[in-house]
Formats: sequence, structure tokens, C-alpha cells
Amino acid sequence: MSIQSMASWSGGKDSCLALWRAQKAGINVTRLLTALDESGVKTRSHGVTKDLICAQGQFLGMRNTFISASWQEYEKRFIDQLILLHAQGIREVIFGDIDLITHREWEEMVCAKAGLAALLPLWNEDRLALVYEFLEAGFKARVVCVDGSFLDDSFVGVEFNQEYIDRLPPNVDACGENGEFHTFVYDGPIFQHPVQWESLGKKAYISPKEYGEKTYYFDLLRAPNSKTD
Repeated sequence: MSIQSMASWSGGKDSCLALWRAQKAGINVTRLLTALDESGVKTRSHGVTKDLICAQGQFLGMRNTFISASWQEYEKRFIDQLILLHAQGIREVIFGDIDLITHREWEEMVCAKAGLAALLPLWNEDRLALVYEFLEAGFKARVVCVDGSFLDDSFVGVEFNQEYIDRLPPNVDACGENGEFHTFVYDGPIFQHPVQWESLGKKAYISPKEYGEKTYYFDLLRAPNSKTD
């Protein structure tokens, strides 16, 4: 039996491309691990509803696993979940980070505490080249969150495509690796069917003082007929 692996899954383009790369390399990825906020309703950073992440998992043929935590509890909850997954046969975790060393160090640290290996299929590759690989492969994504320090609300709630890349200011790279924007992938070569969604419009959110009181703009996506908003 091959080693079982899991993908750390935000629902966005980088985690999706990393999953695709891992699968093409013959890695047996069976689960997606996603962090939700304290409510357990939406993803921690992207603001995507749990039902849409579950729909991604369904159409990717993956089992979804979730943690729900505040930023203060995040690391402990993440490690605890990795330990449980190790006991269930998972031995590797796929991450979509590209070149932020502090992210890689954290990922390797939490995996080591659970006896797992951290795999980063996109590591140290050209950011723009990865974007074009994603688009040329046929993946489709919507921009669901932007950091107002870099982008205004016209950059959220739209398709992530060449037109979007061309509009980005010079201080924002096409990958958004520094958190300038986040995406939700709803279709592509590894999806059995497109994920259906609808938008409730845009919402501005100001983070607490301990996080710098930044403004973020969210596209409020939900699955059709869902009561979650």
C-alpha cells in the first residue's frame, strides 16, 4: 500500500496547484485539511464557507477534515489534528507555499511534532510562471478576499485571469504570496464537476488592533440554496 498524504487546503489557487503537482508526481493524496474560524462556518483567512470547501473535496474525490480555532489557538489545534491524522495513516502533508521561509519553517515544525513530512511542490519556483501554469492548465478561480492595504474592492469578487493580473499594481505580485489577495478554485482538470456557488456581494472587514486594524474586502460566496451568509 502506498503512503497516504494529505493537502493543507485553503481552497485557493496555490494549494490547488500544489495538490495537482503532487498527484502528477504519483503522491497518494486522500484528504484535505482546512482551518476554519472560531464559528466553524468560514475558512480562517479566505472567508469561504465550509459547505463550499466540502463541495471542493467531493468533486476532487477527497475526504475533508477541519479544525476550528482562533489565531491564538491555531497552532495547537493544527498540531493536535496532525497527530490524529498520523494515527489514521497519514504520513505526508502537502503545502502550497512558494518562497516565504517563515511559512516553510512553521510547516516543517508542526509536521515534525506529529511525525509527518512536509512537502512543498511549488517551493522556490517563479511566482508568475506558477500563475500561468495554473491558468493554462484550465483551472478557474474567483478572487474572494483582498487586503485593502494593497487593493481596493474592485479587485475582489471577480475572476482570477489574465485581465486581473494585468490590472494589478506594481507592488502586488501575480501570486499574492504576501497575502494581497486570496482565491477560491471552482473548476479545473482535477475536478470531477465544477463547484456551484453564488455571491451575496462584497463586505468590508477591519481586523482587530492586535493585527494592525487592516481593512479586508470579502466576496461573500455560498453554495446555492445554502442559508449560510
